[in-house]
Amino acid sequence: MSTLTCTLIQTALHWEDKAANLRMFDDKINSITERTEVIILPEMFNTGFSMRPVQFAEKMTGETVQWMKQVSKEKNVILTGSLMVEENGNYYNRLIWMLPNGTMGKYDKRHLFAYANEHEHYTAGNRRLIASVKGWKINLNICYDLRFPVWSRQGRREKDEKTMEYDMLVYVANWPERRSHGWKTLLQARAIENQSFCIGVNRVGNDGKDIYHSGDSMVINPLGEVLYTKSHDEDIFTITLQKAEVESIREKMPFWKDADPFMIIHDEGQEQ
Repeated sequence: MSTLTCTLIQTALHWEDKAANLRMFDDKINSITERTEVIILPEMFNTGFSMRPVQFAEKMTGETVQWMKQVSKEKNVILTGSLMVEENGNYYNRLIWMLPNGTMGKYDKRHLFAYANEHEHYTAGNRRLIASVKGWKINLNICYDLRFPVWSRQGRREKDEKTMEYDMLVYVANWPERRSHGWKTLLQARAIENQSFCIGVNRVGNDGKDIYHSGDSMVINPLGEVLYTKSHDEDIFTITLQKAEVESIREKMPFWKDADPFMIIHDEGQEQ
């Protein structure tokens, strides 16, 4: 059965300093000695959670995306994390899923954090991204999306087919320590309700607004059991997950059969 090896990088970030952050991630990625297939970075990994996209957003041809292409190719890994992107006059908090061959997927954060006025600076996305690698399906999300279970709710690929939409949820974040109980609880809830592995990668340390982040990055199995977590300290952690575990749990406890059918209706009236 298919395995997938993932590396989580929990780190402090240099506030609004792209060059320093990219150098730092170069050093951390170069320090990884284990074989890995997916490296996961935090939300806005090149700046921190800044509300200044006019000054710091890049186009898709910009230096950070080019850096991701180079690292992914050189290390022969999938590299993912979010950054500010400008496109057609709009700004997005965009997650990039970069493959070693330069092909990429993108996901624009759907739920903008109005409590920090994110909605005043960025445009919300309206499409989920479920990536595919080695037979795994991975549902990619950003931070505040974690609070909205409908957006990540598991569905079946076909009406009468038992095959589920995805096998793993990933959340990249800049989630403050003051709300860490919600972060940890909701990550476990998302894993349990969707019978899916769930990985959350958060930053540590104070940001430019002196808001402290305790990290609490986690890997959780489909039963909600915590396989890894780390608080307060920087850490690089690699784990190999077994797809057979997802399939066994869904077969032994087929709760998905009793789930309510649903359809997500977007603002534009489009369905997903």
